[in-house]
Amino acid sequence: MSYNIAVDGPAGAGKSTIARAVAKELNIIYVDTGAMYRAMGLYMLRQGINPEDEQGVTAHCEEADIALKYEDGVQVVCLNGENVNDYIRTEEVGAATSRISVLPAVRRRVTALQKELASKVDCIMDGRDIGTCVLPNADVKIYLTASSAVRARRRYDELTARGQDCDLTRIQADMEERDYRDMHREISPLCQAEDAVLVDSSDLTPRQVIEKILELCKR
Repeated sequence: MSYNIAVDGPAGAGKSTIARAVAKELNIIYVDTGAMYRAMGLYMLRQGINPEDEQGVTAHCEEADIALKYEDGVQVVCLNGENVNDYIRTEEVGAATSRISVLPAVRRRVTALQKELASKVDCIMDGRDIGTCVLPNADVKIYLTASSAVRARRRYDELTARGQDCDLTRIQADMEERDYRDMHREISPLCQAEDAVLVDSSDLTPRQVIEKILELCKR
């Protein structure tokens, strides 16, 4: 039996950063589920397919071959054989991803890969519906959140550090709109699993959040 940890929460809550650190400390695999969906969003944008076009997205999602691998200890997201780590973290891709990730065909494909991975290895996954849908029997479930203002500031700092020109007010507005879509989508909406532990990181350092999760795993 594999050991699985599920981390869910809204955009910008720091799920990926925390999950990576926990995986390293526990020596287990980190599966970046959001990156897999972002790769699908990137594919649709590159193909000129409107993320709002459900028929178009459904018809083409099977063409996107998405895989995760490790190179020199770094997780690489491959889209049809290309390393797309440098392209999937933009706000444009994030917005497109939020729209296509609600579609049944997209979710079926990505979820199947996630379940297969978790059945074979000890891992930690982060996303929107890991504890509720992808890994309902996970050994530990965390719902990681923070205020929209704090999350927007973190994203702003991250993007400006990369040299991207962005607007804090717009980032927060987009984030709140994305939260609403994720929480009210018909398929696998973002919500806290009944047996998940709520962790609000608004006033916590990343190290404090990591320690909280490690303590839950020890229990």
